[in-house]
Amino acid sequence: MLGLKLPTDPRWVNLVESNFAEILTDHAWCEQKAATNAISLIVSYPENVEMVSVLSDIAQEEMLHFKLVHDIIIRRGYKLGPKRKDDYVNKLMTMVRTGATRDIVLMDKLIFAALIEARSCERFKMLSEKIKDPELAHFYHGLMASEASHYTTFIKLAHTYVSHLDVDKRWQEFLNFEAGLMQNYSKKETMHG
Repeated sequence: MLGLKLPTDPRWVNLVESNFAEILTDHAWCEQKAATNAISLIVSYPENVEMVSVLSDIAQEEMLHFKLVHDIIIRRGYKLGPKRKDDYVNKLMTMVRTGATRDIVLMDKLIFAALIEARSCERFKMLSEKIKDPELAHFYHGLMASEASHYTTFIKLAHTYVSHLDVDKRWQEFLNFEAGLMQNYSKKETMHG
């Protein structure tokens, strides 16, 4: 369903289990960035009425996820660490063409968001099935469906608002690029690392 070309290395789960405080902080900030990305699309494309409505809901849901992760951090006696740089996201962002038409940029930004949600869904599924912490396994199982829904929503929005462009071809280009990126990831206790 997700179309990802390269799965996460299963050994990544061992890194996660070695430092729950780090993965939870990183995850919290990923949720905040996802909300910010949805808001940024709203600001850039306010004329797309249905998209604005859908992205408003996504932004709120992402901030709810931030709160849920933060609540786990507090319950476990950890503290939310500082915001992290996300190399994976920054490298994936290089696929978004700048200086192109508004429609091309919109397509790329929606596909960019869809791919991050797809990878997060894949990672949440892995965590829900593999980590030995029952609370977190249950938590990530619950979030997995949300990420899958966001992934499909971003793809549908691209097909709705830039249907005159070859969204499917561009999605494949992003997937191929991301597969190359993933060869260098799954080596840190971060959500995309």
